[in-house]
Amino acid sequence: MFTGIVTDIGEILAVEQKGDLRARIATDYPAEGIDIGASISCEGVCLTVIATGTDPKDWFDVDISAETISKTNIGHHGWVPGRPINLERALKVGDELGGHIVSGHVDGVAEIVAMRDEGDSTRFTFRAPEALAGFIAPKGSVALNGTSLTVNEVNGAEFGVNIIPHTKEVTTWGRARVGDKVNLEIDTLARYVARLQDWAAR
Repeated sequence: MFTGIVTDIGEILAVEQKGDLRARIATDYPAEGIDIGASISCEGVCLTVIATGTDPKDWFDVDISAETISKTNIGHHGWVPGRPINLERALKVGDELGGHIVSGHVDGVAEIVAMRDEGDSTRFTFRAPEALAGFIAPKGSVALNGTSLTVNEVNGAEFGVNIIPHTKEVTTWGRARVGDKVNLEIDTLARYVARLQDWAAR
């Protein structure tokens, strides 16, 4: 589990097709402190560490299945060397829950359809897949590229969030552009509420 509070901006060092797609990711996390089998949120996708190293900088390797590629922005524009990605280590007992509970299981891909500055912050408008739009509510939470964000308003399949300067500085959001595809994970609570409503209607 994660909280959607990004703690490092990693960099794709290499990708290789080996049955599954294998990626090597540079990080400021000390490699000796990353266990094989550990889960790390990579741009909002929960991936399992299969190798670590320190040459030329600290890095870890992950395998990415075809199913994951089909559900995430990896399948839209791919991970290529030099690409920055948001990283978060898995939540530990006693850690501060600064965002919301995030599983790292991406539900689909949203698109940035508009951006406008509001003071020092930026208001982003996203278009969600129709099948997921009903799970997004004003003042609710979503995880976008692994970042816990609060929804400001919803208009059909489109919704807006406000991203403050600090968030843009410590995540990849400062590099975002209209047209970008982003990983969307809906709030777990919204998923269970919808399931209960569906069950009650039977």
